This record gives sequence, C-alpha cells and structure tokens, in this order.
Amino acid sequence: MADALPEQGVPAQEILDELCALRRADQPTHGGRLFAYVYDPGLAGLDDLANAAHAISAPVNGLDPTAFPSLLAMENALVGAAAKLLGGGPGSSAPDVVGNVTSGGTESLILAVKAARDAHPSIVAPRIVVPVTGHAAFAKAAHYLGVRLDAVPVDPVTLRPSAADVAAAITADTVLVACSAPSYAHGVVDPVEEIAKVATAAGVRCHVDACFGGWVLPYLRRLGADLPPFDFSVPGVTSISVDLHKYAYAPKGTSILLHRDPALRAPQYFAFGDWPGYTMINPGVSSTRSGGPIAAAYATLRRIGDDGYLRLAATTREAVQGLAAAVEAVDGLRLMAPASSTVVCMTAEPGGPDLFVLADELTARGFHTQPQMHYGDLPASIHLTVTAAVAPHVAEFATALADAVAAARPLGPVQLPAEVLATVTGLDPAQLTGDVVAALAGALGMGGEGGPLPERMAVVNALLDAAPVAVRERLLVEFLGLLQRPAFD
Repeated sequence: MADALPEQGVPAQEILDELCALRRADQPTHGGRLFAYVYDPGLAGLDDLANAAHAISAPVNGLDPTAFPSLLAMENALVGAAAKLLGGGPGSSAPDVVGNVTSGGTESLILAVKAARDAHPSIVAPRIVVPVTGHAAFAKAAHYLGVRLDAVPVDPVTLRPSAADVAAAITADTVLVACSAPSYAHGVVDPVEEIAKVATAAGVRCHVDACFGGWVLPYLRRLGADLPPFDFSVPGVTSISVDLHKYAYAPKGTSILLHRDPALRAPQYFAFGDWPGYTMINPGVSSTRSGGPIAAAYATLRRIGDDGYLRLAATTREAVQGLAAAVEAVDGLRLMAPASSTVVCMTAEPGGPDLFVLADELTARGFHTQPQMHYGDLPASIHLTVTAAVAPHVAEFATALADAVAAARPLGPVQLPAEVLATVTGLDPAQLTGDVVAALAGALGMGGEGGPLPERMAVVNALLDAAPVAVRERLLVEFLGLLQRPAFD
C-alpha cells in the first residue's frame, strides 16, 4: 500500500491508477453476480449522472440549511417522494407526514429508537420490542442509546412473529414496537396491521423497518404481488424507514426516516446551546453532512422516474421467480420462505449439501452469495438479494447452482479441527484476545502470505456457525481488529 502522506504530492493520474488497482481486489458491484451489499439496476449512464450530481453538491454542508438552501430543497423533495410512495402526504391517512434523509438504514433505525425513547423521559429503563428477525441495527440502537431490547420469536415455518407474542412482550416501559417489511434475512413481510394494532392498544409507537424493501414493495404490489399492507395506510404505524441506496438505486449514503406527524418527529432532534459557540441543532447523528449523497439520490430518482421503477421492479420480480424455481429444481435444497419480495433464501434438506461449501462452489462459478448462520431452530441458509441486474443471469445461475450442489456433496460436511472446535465452544468470550484469535486464524489458513482470508470460506463459516453467539461476536471483533491496523511505510 502506498504512503497516504508522501513527502511530495503525487500526480493525479498516478493516484487514480492506484485506486483502480485497489478496486480490482473488490467484489463486483455491477453485473448481477453479487447477491448482497450492492444494488445494481443495470441502467447505462446512471452512475455517471449520480457521480456528476455528487460532485456538484459534495462541498455543501447540511449542518446549516439556511446557508445551503439547495440541500434543504433536495432533501424535502426526497422526503416528499418517499412519503407519497409509502402512503403519506396530502389526501392520505397521514397527510402531515414529515421526515429527514440519513446516512443509511442503521442511522434511520437509531433515530427512530431515539425519538421513541426521548418522547418518554419519565421512563427510567426504556425498552423496545423487536422480532428476532428484525435487523441487527435495532440491537445497535439499543446498545448505543441504553435501551433494553426484548426479542420476540418467529414461527419456524412462516418466519413471522405473532401479534399475540408482540403484545405479551410489551410492558409499561416499552417505548417502541418494531416490525420489518421485509425482513432482511428471509425477505418476509411481518404482519404489520396486527402488530400496529396491539402497539396502538398499548399506547406505544410502531416503527416499520422498510429500509430493505420499502422502495420496491409498493411497485411489486402494483404488479400484482400478494403482499400485506405495511405503510402509513395502516393505522398505528407511526414511523417508517426506507433506504434510497437500496431499491431506489441511489449511491451509498442515503436513507429516509418518516414520521406520521411533526410531533412524533420532534424528539428525534438534538439541540444544544449551553456553550460559547453556535447553537447546535441536528435532525440526525451527524452534524456535518455532505450534500453529495443527497444530490446523487435526487438525480437518480429524477432520472429513473416512477415508470422506470415499475419496470425495474417487474424485471426484479421475474429474476426472483427464476432463481426461486432454480432452487426448487435442485434435489437437497429448499426455499426458507416463498420468494414474494426481492429475496431468495435457500437452505439444505436433510442429506443435502453443506451450505457453506455450496457458497464456496458458487463463488468459484462467479456468483457471490451471503451465507447466514443458524439461529435457534432456524437452520443455516444462503441469502440472495436480487436486483434488476440479476435478470440476464438467471439461467446461468440455475446451471451454476446445480453444478455447485453436485460439487459440494462429496466435499461436505465441513470437518473442523477438534482442537479448534473445542476452543471456540469452550472459551469464555473474555478469553478471546487478539493473540488467541490470531492463532485460530492461522490454524484455519488465514493471515498468511496469501492475505487475511483464505480463498474458500467454508471452514471459517462452519467455525462461526458452531461458536456460541457471544463467542462468535468476540471472534469477529478481535479478527476485525487484526485487519484494521495502521499502514506504515
């Protein structure tokens, strides 16, 4: 790695060449072969437009909208578009909906929890009720904000929580009930109407985490998909989060948090004037905000338009149906849930292939998937986030999947070294120091001359799957700490 602060400045083209060389080690962000982390509509010229828009507004600071009204105008326009899409605005059941652009889904969820917590300052130990399939960002919000998270189980077949279990989890200290539309892991829309009803009966806010699918579900419904109501048309839904950098296909760094009315949003703000400087007032976690992501999102929405999003949703739906059929056609695999949104989630039948080996075999065939660990009675699985760019590759994926399963069968199940397995299952997480984790990584072929990660990840994933949750978390914390070290020349 080159020195980030050389004695003499480096020519611009040389720097750009260095960046391009570094990017060649990354997963492909375009082309429909990466089923997680990125969202590709497959539209020519969209990146160039978004990058140009980003450059125009990158120097703008969202800290003070009176100094930079252009950013305020674009943010309000984005919020209005999201509100209209999700059942709010003039003429709707939520005519006074308000909102803000955030840096991503995690910030949106943190702010939803903050607003609910701060609306009840008399509650000393606030709690939130979240299905176990709710995004991990709720746990992060609870951790950051000092809120207790009460997890609600889901049915092992439908993968949905019951409203009765949600109601039973609500206490006098509950400030927020959450549900997903859809859940990230399995692509299942929770019973929002029923959950919102029990939240309303208890006098508690109900947040719908639609970060993942909120921008595409309304279009899928217009195309005839049988999806339950989840937006502001549902009485009792008090806030909704939706990411623009997912199925609105905007560049990374834009999500929207909507509240049904301004009074519900008010506790989201942070204001402070008890110091000699300017009085700080922020709607989000960050104070300084670059206008670049907001301008890029604004340009993206304007370029694609409502009709364009409907076409992209139709293309995505066809891809989902094709991928789901490919899974169902392979002996030894099954869908975790009907593929009714934009997720295809598969698991193995008894006697089927080792899923972690299967993920490696798919990678070897050019398709990068996301393995998921088992959870309670729910088996390990492979998650596919499907975008419009996947559609041209469905037939190719079907062939690759069948071939990968055939190759995985004789290679699995993964056998972990006995001493390694004993270490991860028997250790107190506090004993997992950096040195211990480095030794484990070395035993698994990680951190050598070939780089920090082996080419095949099945053994690593099997180890993480075998480890108790607290040990798994500590393993990853320490391993990430080993990776994130300053580079000195």
